[in-house]
Amino acid sequence: QEQLVESGGGLVQPGGSLRLSCVVSGSTLDYHPIGWFRQVPGKEREGVSCIHDSDGSQYYTNSVKGRFTISRDKGKNTVYLQMNSLKPEDTAVYYCATDCYYIAGMIHTLGSRWGQGTQVTVSS
Repeated sequence: QEQLVESGGGLVQPGGSLRLSCVVSGSTLDYHPIGWFRQVPGKEREGVSCIHDSDGSQYYTNSVKGRFTISRDKGKNTVYLQMNSLKPEDTAVYYCATDCYYIAGMIHTLGSRWGQGTQVTVSS
């Protein structure tokens, strides 16, 4: 069965950086676009970024453009989210999921597979 495992979260000061990893097992990145999503208690899940398998096209929600970068390493079956210039409002549990897409200015997912999440806390 295909599985996704996130890692790399932690506590960081505002302006700092973290690099999240999403390792996909049981399949390869050739088969699925992979996206990053985040959620805080009491709020709806937010699509953060998405990378497509076809040509590596990258998409971001407006609040992270210029600060976050999504990338992939097909040899390691891993998708990364480099997060720079972190802000307190970036604090959330971050999840990766398969089959993301970008439409109407937002990132969505068909939700076929999800990871367990990794906590990112940005605080002084």
